[in-house]
Amino acid sequence: MFRIPKANLQVMAGEELPGVLILDVGGTHGVLENLAALLKKHFRVITLKEFHENKEEMRKKIQSVFVFEGRPTIDRELLESLPNLKVIGNSGVGVDHLDLKMISSFGVKVTNTPHAVADSTADIGMALMLTSARRLVEGCQIAVSPDTKYFAVDWLGVEVTKATLGIIGMGNIGYKVAQRAKAFDMRILYHNRNRRRKEEEEAVGAHYCEKMEDLLQQSDFVMLVVNLTAETHKLIGRKELGLMKPTATLINISRGAIIDQDALIEALQNKVIRAAALDVTYPEPLPRDHPLLKLNNIIITPHIGTATVQAIRMMTEEAIANILAVLNGKPIPSEVFPK
Repeated sequence: MFRIPKANLQVMAGEELPGVLILDVGGTHGVLENLAALLKKHFRVITLKEFHENKEEMRKKIQSVFVFEGRPTIDRELLESLPNLKVIGNSGVGVDHLDLKMISSFGVKVTNTPHAVADSTADIGMALMLTSARRLVEGCQIAVSPDTKYFAVDWLGVEVTKATLGIIGMGNIGYKVAQRAKAFDMRILYHNRNRRRKEEEEAVGAHYCEKMEDLLQQSDFVMLVVNLTAETHKLIGRKELGLMKPTATLINISRGAIIDQDALIEALQNKVIRAAALDVTYPEPLPRDHPLLKLNNIIITPHIGTATVQAIRMMTEEAIANILAVLNGKPIPSEVFPK
């Protein structure tokens, strides 16, 4: 478990707390109250409403922004109104909602929280794989339905144990997935920009596929664990889906736009692949009449990869450590650089 050194969380006695801007406390989109309480130990918390109501005073006090669930929106107008802003602390690992080049042009640093999210996101990847393989959602519906009089003997799923898992993206989260898959005696393939060290591969029994196509052709389950960039946008399209086994399942725990959703709809409708399990879509949530919502060989969850009590607290603590490191001129644990 990620632990922040206490020294990183100290504020000098007698000093005015540095201002941190957040969207709100509580409500539908605001920072959860217990997380806001953590922030208040180290910062003067200023909501977006308070900032707009007293902009002249608040603009000079705000030295950081805490981005929670992608909010508040960081645009040029906001950056221009905060002359003393030094850092944007993103809660979460993905920063595709932030224009890193624009933010950097204002001399502002961006940080994320890769350590805090790895276990919980890997867990949801395994949960989606197991749920889809064993058709747990359908099974629950059958078990509780008032119309059920008997359980059909030909209602079958597929096994995860000894199956082949292809992991696309072997960073912190992808490696955590591999560790879990090893316990299921799975054959593990992976594709990544950079190959892992031999010792790391051997520790989880993972085999490197230099070409993503080789992984797609061999895998029973394909799990996407990559960051959303210009290169990975619609990484999985009609061609890639066509390379997969007709018995394969596609699992996405990264970002919705990694998949060409129109191509996925076709593949699921035409049984090009067996099933899909998505914790992310584009947009989120999908419009209620979206074709993906009408298919019976898909599972969609509401982007809950890091939605655990432990993970969101760790993410906040990691973001606080990052922000304080920037403000105190110390080495930054998790800085994100524009490409």
